[in-house]
Amino acid sequence: MNIEQTKLKDLVIITPEIHEDERGFFMELYRKSEFEQAGFISNYVQDNQSHSKKDVVRGLHFQWEPMLGKILRVPNGSVYAVAVDIRKKSKTLGGWIGVEISQQNKLQLYAPPGFATGFCALSENTDVQYKYSAYYNPKGESNILWNDSDIGIKWPTTNPIVSERDNQAQTFKEWLKTKESDNF
Repeated sequence: MNIEQTKLKDLVIITPEIHEDERGFFMELYRKSEFEQAGFISNYVQDNQSHSKKDVVRGLHFQWEPMLGKILRVPNGSVYAVAVDIRKKSKTLGGWIGVEISQQNKLQLYAPPGFATGFCALSENTDVQYKYSAYYNPKGESNILWNDSDIGIKWPTTNPIVSERDNQAQTFKEWLKTKESDNF
């Protein structure tokens, strides 16, 4: 397993070691000792999965109570995954990373607490799995507008399909004015 640091501190891309033969493949998705050695959260308590059709945009979601980190992977299909640094004290506050994650490249994205995440489905019948470091708490989570011009994400779709919740999300500037944003 290769854990590669991105330009945003603590946000990493994970490339698993894949063992292929005529039967198919085997790969290790998570090893607690490697995450701990790299200095990251290593206790995960919840796994989730979403299913989306092409051009669905989900996000930008995050949780502050309890603080939630996540590992995102795509066992079926392809997404353009995005993580935005929303940590007030970070030198890269408001910075974002976009990376294609697919069943073919088998990459994973680790977003620690303090990052809002989202994705755009690039293919039909896309499944995204999330490994959470804390239990989901609807009273301690929120989202930032997926197309906020202050962040400037370049989504790879001209026909986004977005939920009402995500279309009505707060802006990045509004988030930074909340008392909850001080938690990061």
